[in-house]
Amino acid sequence: MRILFIGTTAFSTYIFRADLIRALILRKHTVYAFVSEYNKVELNKIEALGAIPVTYELQRGGLNPLKDIKATYQLARKIKQIAPDLVFSYFSKPIIFGTFAAKIVGVHKIIGMLEGLGYAFTDQPEGLSKKIKLIKSVQIKLYKLALPQLYKLIFLNNDDIKDLLEEYNIRVNNVEVLGGIGLNLQKYTYQPISNVELPINFIFVGRLLKEKGIHDFISAAQIVKDEYPETQFTVLGAIDSSNLGALRRADLDKLISLQIVNYPGQVDNVQDWLVQSDVFVLPSYREGLPLSTQEAMAIGRAVITTDVPGCRETVIDGVNGFLVEKCNSQVLAEKMIYFIENPEQVAIMGYESYKIAQEKFDVDKVNERLLDILGL
Repeated sequence: MRILFIGTTAFSTYIFRADLIRALILRKHTVYAFVSEYNKVELNKIEALGAIPVTYELQRGGLNPLKDIKATYQLARKIKQIAPDLVFSYFSKPIIFGTFAAKIVGVHKIIGMLEGLGYAFTDQPEGLSKKIKLIKSVQIKLYKLALPQLYKLIFLNNDDIKDLLEEYNIRVNNVEVLGGIGLNLQKYTYQPISNVELPINFIFVGRLLKEKGIHDFISAAQIVKDEYPETQFTVLGAIDSSNLGALRRADLDKLISLQIVNYPGQVDNVQDWLVQSDVFVLPSYREGLPLSTQEAMAIGRAVITTDVPGCRETVIDGVNGFLVEKCNSQVLAEKMIYFIENPEQVAIMGYESYKIAQEKFDVDKVNERLLDILGL
């Protein structure tokens, strides 16, 4: 069959879809990977997986109806040239406009996967701004038009079904819950910490966005540094300037100069940095089911994360880490200090994370289920 993926960045395609693409190629399917943000190196990496990269235009952020309409018809022409048996789209705008484009050219089987509801559906402590409320309102209207056109819609957790479909009375033909996109456990192998020595190294991995909890991580780091100044805080991830909740580069540079955080940037060897860390921290406001947390757990790292949709599925509180209230840097700092004052728990809880990852996040098992959902 001709399978057409519609995503956004080429980086996310070869990082998060690699195992699925390989599984499809092994089954003799032809995979086309549509990406809207890319460079030559990234396109080559997609091609090396066995897929055929195809570039198209679509702005991830903002509201520009004329540009989106134009992009939809351009996308439709490219889809028509391929004549796919299945269109599989993921992320909000590709699901919306990819579905419209596929319908225009008569694709019968269109499946979408929402891996999270995004910034507009994430409660903020100060409330949503007028601009975000407008974006959310438009997004809901577009969902009401696009989602009923899907053959099937996949979520990663049950909270997203309730907070989108049920809350806004959106009709969908078929709904599935995948429970996470899975992880290659042969790549992310268990790396136990035998002798935990101070200072503890806490690591954050993700885009540097407010909704990912980067500001709360930084605030907690500053609190901990006042009491335990040798403690290490590592931040991995890109600054997404197109996102309204992005950390500003100037603020990050100041934190680096003050030695609050160590910032290697966006790296290709996340595993190596996780191995060098002691405790993984993701104070996100909402997730689908975070892959970065799964990676840390597979390696055997204790986790501190928020008690919110997507994140709460990764931690058994007090067993492999802690669940904390979102937007509460003081409580987050207290849990960090717990590990500093009880370093033996780093290894104990890290082993529990490893056991949970083996049980729940094996990509081979997850992809078997996903391929079954896709009807492949």
